[in-house]
Amino acid sequence: MNLNCGIVGLPNVGKSTIFSALTHSNAEIANYPFCTIEPNVGIVNVPDKRLERLFELVPRSKLIPATVQFVDIAGLVKGASKGEGLGNQFLSAIREVGLICHVVRCFEDSDVVHVDGKIDPASDIETINTELVLKDLETLTKLYEKEKKLSRLAKTSSPLALYEKVLKHLENGNRAITLILNEEEEKALLPLNLLTMKKTIYVCNVDEDSIVSGNKYTKIVENISKSENSDMVLVSAKIENDLNELESEEEKKDMLSSLGLSESSLDVLIRKAFSTLGLRVFFTLGSDEDKAWVFKEGMTAPECAGCIHTDFQKGFIKAEVYNYTDIDRCGSVQEVKKKGLYRLEGKDYIVKDGDIMFFKFNT
Repeated sequence: MNLNCGIVGLPNVGKSTIFSALTHSNAEIANYPFCTIEPNVGIVNVPDKRLERLFELVPRSKLIPATVQFVDIAGLVKGASKGEGLGNQFLSAIREVGLICHVVRCFEDSDVVHVDGKIDPASDIETINTELVLKDLETLTKLYEKEKKLSRLAKTSSPLALYEKVLKHLENGNRAITLILNEEEEKALLPLNLLTMKKTIYVCNVDEDSIVSGNKYTKIVENISKSENSDMVLVSAKIENDLNELESEEEKKDMLSSLGLSESSLDVLIRKAFSTLGLRVFFTLGSDEDKAWVFKEGMTAPECAGCIHTDFQKGFIKAEVYNYTDIDRCGSVQEVKKKGLYRLEGKDYIVKDGDIMFFKFNT
């Protein structure tokens, strides 16, 4: 699974505007379809109050947050799976991401044209999902036919039954991720990198008045996301752009407060995307920097040591470990040690989110 997020949706729903606000970049933005041809890529800091707290407790010259990658993919249209609107190129870009952030237009504005001429979130979502389903049907049908020929020649176990199960589900217009599969079946499908097996976060692009409680359009998206067991975030591209134009953090806090928000909606989106990708954070408190390191949930101490340097993983001996909650409660590393919360862990230790680690290794 790729560890990045693809921003997708119909043309003119606000994808590039949101991407620019996310990355503080200047992705090309225009009021016409297919403005974004080549995907824009941006590296985004993951907001984490824990790192700020650690910086207070153990001050260093630098504070380095975790990051996650977002990709701005051009707007898809009906017929993309058949090549409409450079569809094959755009669908290939989606195949390269680990998570889909599906931007849905949930605002009315006569100055911003809609590709279908009306605001209809359910129809918009169906259009995108249908194109992803059709492309997966094409991909899996080819694999099925190939496997069918091979199975006649070989006596080894065949995935034909699994392929048939998924094909039937796709033919009914359903995304593969909504099919109930056992662990073994999920593992078998993983190498196929099916578009509809990717998790989705629906990003409702709303006007300023709807940012707190939503509106009639976001209720529709909410019902769809619940039926798919997907997540949903309300974002106002306009608000986020305005926030980016403010110079001081104090001004940003004042503006958010006036809107009834405690934080930027994009910060919420970034954290949700990071977590949905199965990414977690451990910290190191070095002599000159406090740093957050990204790891995949379930990784062991040696594997996490390898996130810093391959030599750390190869020569791993032990890891000195305590958790952020320990130092936050105790107030200092010394107090953590006094309370017996500072410990040594070996090669089998599964690293937890928020662990603070110091690795011992042979050179």
